[in-house]
Amino acid sequence: MARTSTYLNFDRSTEAAFTFYKSVFGTEFVNGIMRHRDVPVPDGQQGPSAEDLDLVINVQLPILGGHVLMGTDAPESMGFTLHQGNNVYICLEPDTRSEAHALFAALAAGGTAQMPLQEMFWGDYFGSLVDQFGVQWMINCASKS
Repeated sequence: MARTSTYLNFDRSTEAAFTFYKSVFGTEFVNGIMRHRDVPVPDGQQGPSAEDLDLVINVQLPILGGHVLMGTDAPESMGFTLHQGNNVYICLEPDTRSEAHALFAALAAGGTAQMPLQEMFWGDYFGSLVDQFGVQWMINCASKS
């Protein structure tokens, strides 16, 4: 079955971020959290350092409407240069305004509301925020109730 997912990279905070998202959406990780220690190292190749063994190599969390968030730790010690930017938003489209309010409030906890939820010129109820982990979210509700 085809699906769309959003993949998030963090510098050593993937587990904390996904534990937070799990509490917001009330869903469970798909097949738990895979860590670097769980991946076999091919002969002749160097594995991760001891400090990196417990970092997340993959986690998957269903959120709304079949959408799945996926994530990994991408630390400099493993050759990554992570730049959290403004080029990715995750847009949630809940069925009701009460659900929009609940999601907005939960995700904004410890973060920053960019635009509070409000009626928009296109007829929907919309708001945007940056959560405590620097991930940008849009919430757009077409329902009038």
